[in-house]
Amino acid sequence: MKPQKPDNSADLFRSQLSEMLHLSHPLIRLSNRLNWDSLETEIDVIYSDGAGQPPLPTRLLVGLHHLKYTFNERDESVVERWIEKPYWQYFCGFESLQHELPLHPNSLTHWRNRVGDKLEALLTQTIELALQSKAMSVRELGHVNVDTTVQEKAVAFPADARLYNRMRERPVVAAEEQGVKLRQTDRKVGKKALIMQERYSHARQMKRSARQIRKLKTYLGRVVRDIDRKAVDKEELLIDLLLLAKRLLGQQRKDKNKLYSIHAQEVEYIAKGKVHKRYEFSNKASFVTTSKSNWLVSAQSLQGNPYDGHTLDNALTQVQGVTGRTPQNAYCDQGYRGHGVEGSTVIKIVGRIPKRATRATRKWMKRRASIEPTIGHLKSGHRLTRNHLKGVEGKQANVVLAAAGYNLTKLLAWFYCAWNLWVNHPLSELRSRPKAVSEATPNFMFASSP
Repeated sequence: MKPQKPDNSADLFRSQLSEMLHLSHPLIRLSNRLNWDSLETEIDVIYSDGAGQPPLPTRLLVGLHHLKYTFNERDESVVERWIEKPYWQYFCGFESLQHELPLHPNSLTHWRNRVGDKLEALLTQTIELALQSKAMSVRELGHVNVDTTVQEKAVAFPADARLYNRMRERPVVAAEEQGVKLRQTDRKVGKKALIMQERYSHARQMKRSARQIRKLKTYLGRVVRDIDRKAVDKEELLIDLLLLAKRLLGQQRKDKNKLYSIHAQEVEYIAKGKVHKRYEFSNKASFVTTSKSNWLVSAQSLQGNPYDGHTLDNALTQVQGVTGRTPQNAYCDQGYRGHGVEGSTVIKIVGRIPKRATRATRKWMKRRASIEPTIGHLKSGHRLTRNHLKGVEGKQANVVLAAAGYNLTKLLAWFYCAWNLWVNHPLSELRSRPKAVSEATPNFMFASSP
């Protein structure tokens, strides 16, 4: 069954939010400018026309995700704060004040998993709105900056002792749920060995610490062999846990594709040479921004640890899919040397700027570094620091939604500046002011009514 619009029929005799709120507020202006019908048409194709319980409104779910990644909220907190903020309710399509939670936070997870790659439409819509509102010009899409970063997973540092102890606990619980009576579970001695290992490691008594790690590995191997002998009809969960335990027991220090987390096996080990953080555990993410105003026009999650130059072609392809235009020039750092990209886009590797470079070329090459603070804002304010979404699909969803939230933040700032300038400086005053000030103020700020 297809999703329905928010039901406002029961609120016919209640005060409307449009009568109580300031219609010039940036969030309301943004809500009125977004093309919700087009977005619903593109996303609702994942639903069937058969009978069944009607899904939640698409605008509500899309609006909550926009608010979550724009204001750096969790699934639980964005639903709770939605009740407290009438501007958020208006943004999600409700016409009167709501006093009950619109959905359970788990519904956001189910919807993300169901929508999948359709989430890219949210990023595309932010670029279209930026072009329509003149916050970004079409000429800006000709020059883009490309870079990669690490999207860290919300996992603990993969110390051997913690992994062995955690891996021993989970098969024991699964075996007991199936009625398998084990000879010993090593709960007490395993917990004690983990505590002592941490204390010895903190005191720099490394030989004693290594002895406790060997004990924990012995306990894990003993439990795995006991379950293998006594569990006759193993369920799928227990089989998967035993395979993970054997993989953990067999891996060596210099092996590739090692297991770093039990609940997130897709986590990769990435060392980028940072002084303050030598190792990062998750996956790479590729971003493309416009060189002039730093609008995000591409966001991709990269599985594994690929060479940066090998990801450039897919990044530029997504730029064309999101914006509908092919960039003329792409500026990259020296990690993209040997990219092998063929096409109309000119790839410029920015290292040491040549002395014979023209003034325009020098300006655009200097702007290459502007993508670095953009990535910093994504991590600090748009939930890219620690990814809490599950699986490979969760990695891509978190990257795309973070990019859409960043663009929405720029749109809100744009609408706020235009509204504030209009309120404080009427058009008649601006026309009588000096020419330099008038030229610095775009005319389109006054073309849109509140």
